[in-house]
Amino acid sequence: MSHLTSSSQNGTRRHSCYLQGHAPNFFYTEESLPMIPTLTSETHHADHHLPAVTCYCHCIATIEGHNSNISSMIIGGQFLYTGSSDKEIRLWNRNGLSSTVDQEYLADNMVISGNGAVKSMVISADKLFSAHQDHKIRVWKISGPERQQNKLTHLATLPTLGDRALKLLIPKNHVQVRRHKKSTWVHHLDTVSALALSNDGLLLYSVSWDKTVKIWRTADYKCLESVANAHDDAINALALSSNGDVYTGSADKKIKVWRKASEGEDHTLVATLEKHKSGVNALALSIDENMLYSGSSDRSILVWEKNTDGNTMAVDALRGHTKSILCLNVVSDLVCSGSADETIRIWRGIDKLYICLALLEGHSGPVKCLTMERDHDDPFHTSSYLIYSGGLDRDIKVWRVSIPST
Repeated sequence: MSHLTSSSQNGTRRHSCYLQGHAPNFFYTEESLPMIPTLTSETHHADHHLPAVTCYCHCIATIEGHNSNISSMIIGGQFLYTGSSDKEIRLWNRNGLSSTVDQEYLADNMVISGNGAVKSMVISADKLFSAHQDHKIRVWKISGPERQQNKLTHLATLPTLGDRALKLLIPKNHVQVRRHKKSTWVHHLDTVSALALSNDGLLLYSVSWDKTVKIWRTADYKCLESVANAHDDAINALALSSNGDVYTGSADKKIKVWRKASEGEDHTLVATLEKHKSGVNALALSIDENMLYSGSSDRSILVWEKNTDGNTMAVDALRGHTKSILCLNVVSDLVCSGSADETIRIWRGIDKLYICLALLEGHSGPVKCLTMERDHDDPFHTSSYLIYSGGLDRDIKVWRVSIPST
């Protein structure tokens, strides 16, 4: 049974450097962070004084419904979709989320499929694509009367039977899996860890712990391309730019950039970014796509910038989390990070200098996934955002962060 509770008791908030208070609503002022060293020879943080920023933040709801760890989430219309480690995908009507709920709140729909965790989800029009620990990608039809009560109907599992059968008949389509065993190249051979969709929704990209990158056509679910041995270790993260550049982050500590030279050709490696000291767990692009953010088990978030020559260089490191960064999300000029240290941090870049606006506490386990959007219902003259977070404590938390307009 699922419950939605007010969280003034659950969500302790504090200043990123010291405890500020436990009130349900509070504000604090954050200035530049001297603990964020640049990776270049210049120490511009010491030379520039960033303006103070007032930030209001609090946890407005906690959803207690999943019976296991929450491993993925995504917003689709008025619904929040969450995936867990016990194969469940649940739908939650976000219109019912508020701080003044006094009744039990049930998931609008739930499906159980595959084996193992639901690792990633993306939505294109009326379809949901989910990546699973059982090496499969599943496609779901989103439907419901006037979209007020959505439901999921299973459409396909990738690779499809037809795709597998065609490849099976041709020997050159077979790849060595391990000694005395082969498989076709359309199969992922380990956990599918992340998904991304092209801007037009025509292509689905997937990465896996089997070290491969695959591209699928969403019209008929055919696998068009597979980049084998893309990394030296499991691939954990994926980001896709509007021009088709593919960014992959791996346990081998590297980020790689892939590009197609022209239509009809396969993706080739165009850059390898190496600065992290541990595996890369999360990637996110800025809105203008000039910045790439990477989160790692080395507890840092690196900021990568494209220079005038088209090369990507590490220009900053955001430090503050005390354990691995597990997830990242970008909305507007804000970067949101979730960590194994059970906290969420909100970062803001001002003229390429970054400050930590807020540290959100309340989860009792690592924060495995989060998503973020503008809060269009905010009645005040602020830049207001809603953050949804989930993790190993099985709870979903809803946070409101408001930055008064200047």
